[in-house]
Amino acid sequence: MKTKRALISVSNKEGVVDFASGLHELGIEIISTGGTAKTLSDAKIPVIKVADVTGFKEMLDGRVKTLHPKIHGAILADRSKKKHLTELKEEKIEPIDLIAVNLYPFKETIKKPNVSREEAIENIDIGGPTMIRSAAKNHDSVAIVTNPQRYKEVLKQLRAKGEISKKLKEELAMEAFDHTSSYDGAIYDYLAGQRFNPTFKMDFKKIQDLRYGENPHQQAAYYRRADPIPHSLATAEQIHGKELSFNNILDLDAAWSLVTEFSVPAVVIVKHTNPCGVAIDTSSLEAYQDALACDPVSAFGGVIALNKVVESDVAAKINEIYVEAVIAPAFDEEAVKILATKPNIRLMCIGEEREPVRKAIDTRHVDGGLLVQDMDTLSEHKEDMKVVTKAKPVEEQWGDLLFGWRVAKHVTSNAIVLTKNNKTIGIGAGQMSRVDATRLAIEKANPELLVGASLASDAFFPFRDAVDSAVQAGIKAIIQPGGSVKDEEVIEACDENNIAMVFTNKRHFRH
Repeated sequence: MKTKRALISVSNKEGVVDFASGLHELGIEIISTGGTAKTLSDAKIPVIKVADVTGFKEMLDGRVKTLHPKIHGAILADRSKKKHLTELKEEKIEPIDLIAVNLYPFKETIKKPNVSREEAIENIDIGGPTMIRSAAKNHDSVAIVTNPQRYKEVLKQLRAKGEISKKLKEELAMEAFDHTSSYDGAIYDYLAGQRFNPTFKMDFKKIQDLRYGENPHQQAAYYRRADPIPHSLATAEQIHGKELSFNNILDLDAAWSLVTEFSVPAVVIVKHTNPCGVAIDTSSLEAYQDALACDPVSAFGGVIALNKVVESDVAAKINEIYVEAVIAPAFDEEAVKILATKPNIRLMCIGEEREPVRKAIDTRHVDGGLLVQDMDTLSEHKEDMKVVTKAKPVEEQWGDLLFGWRVAKHVTSNAIVLTKNNKTIGIGAGQMSRVDATRLAIEKANPELLVGASLASDAFFPFRDAVDSAVQAGIKAIIQPGGSVKDEEVIEACDENNIAMVFTNKRHFRH
């Protein structure tokens, strides 16, 4: 069925003049509204105003323009039904074969600082979504274009055959419903206005299909937010290496989330979403060497995150072991050359203009439902904490305690982190009892480094047994939330052994 008539009404005018010019050259009549009609007329493209089609001028400050049978009848008529075509003729309605519509910039409007509710409400489009849905419903007869990136493809088909293929019409209709559902979701979230609204809506776009999920028998795909967050993992550029796997992405997320806790040069090595080495220092090279020294066995096949530009010296050291992926704000040219000698290592560049901590949402699927919470972005300071023992931490111990406390937030519970000189020396993760997590961390540590080290626990000690294990290993300072019924017993164990203990009064479980 030849395309003879088009209606164009767009808020985003990217490419619309070239598109309309192409339609005009093909002899397709163009109907348009308001600002779009002016844009096309200024470009010397003939247009028929919607008011001339409907016989009604635009009303109510433009709220009513296209809501009329002569528009919607022209869009919704099923060309395969003789009855529909007869009714159009009786009402003197000419069919419209192509609709190009995108909507008022509601999402952009509500992002503006101090936007008024009135301005937000006026940017809720009514006629646009109605036309889009009408055309998408009737996509066997009408093509609906909501994405300016599709203009060239549509013109190409029209120039070749004078019409748009059934396959492309189906794709455009799917995009149209995606467009309106995302738009309506944004309006709902704005009007509901709560941190956790009565209905939870998620709007994500697929980045790519993955080879498989956690295991080869599981299908998987990778999505990012429909409204992308700059300098996030989902918008990072892969500059070298094999395609990311499902597990790579999980590990990269864990590593990047932890390394961004620090402003000084920091390196995090992650294996199976848990850090196996973390350090901060005056340079990335020193931090990397210290992080690797924590658990070089577990680091094999791990993922590495750096919070500074990767330079050639640290790249050469990284290349000495097998690594799945490296993520950093950027890589210098020589570092890329060095790392790229290994064809499979994934290099992820996330950008150097990292934003402050974002109030993100964390979701977890459960059987038949979804748990939603704020991300754990809380970062406590020394002034917020309380020393509960006779012994007080000296300045060096405070540094290690605060460093370990930040790391513990990113370790699977039960979590124990041993630190010395701003580096991890042993990590006990994911244990069913806190005393086992403590023993595991101690077993992983170099015995010589344990003497005088500090310990961070993500939650309180239910008994003194873990403290007793720490005492035997040579630990001299402990940081933990407190709040156990056995707190006095735990404090007593510290006082008996001249150990400093700090209560944070905050917990950092990570299940």
